[in-house]
Amino acid sequence: MWVRSEYAGELAVLTTWFAALIPWNVTFANLGDGALLFVRFPLFQVRYTFGVPIAAGIAVVDPLTATAFQGGQALELPYRLWTVGAGIFAAALVVSAVYYRREAWAESWPVDPVRLLGTLLLATGVVLAAATYFLLSRGFPGIPIPIGVVFLFLFGVVLLTVDRTE
Repeated sequence: MWVRSEYAGELAVLTTWFAALIPWNVTFANLGDGALLFVRFPLFQVRYTFGVPIAAGIAVVDPLTATAFQGGQALELPYRLWTVGAGIFAAALVVSAVYYRREAWAESWPVDPVRLLGTLLLATGVVLAAATYFLLSRGFPGIPIPIGVVFLFLFGVVLLTVDRTE
């Protein structure tokens, strides 16, 4: 048992919010004359450019904008997967906010909100792991490091295995 039953709700909300702050993917790409650093969070991406004169120094984009930019190219699939993962994660954030604000009501749902958040975090992790695989296999420069994917799997499994007996 990872956590006591009476703290499962708090753990579910906090892990969901914490997962929003961990990048699911970090990629550094050396381009010869310059370099790119992509830090992808579940709901946005920060791109830093170093020594690339035609690109802005820092760019922040959401998954939909990034997917539209990759439209018709080899990297469109991983960006589409990221958009799906962002949608699942957004649903987890909404559930966690409702659970935080109206705990008694959320506890009366036909599905356990802790298990629901665990499932949503695990599903987000699976989709973003697939996106990482496709970034790696479709010629994206650099090696994508799935930092947050590991945490999403860990948080999801912990929430799904917590003992909810009172």
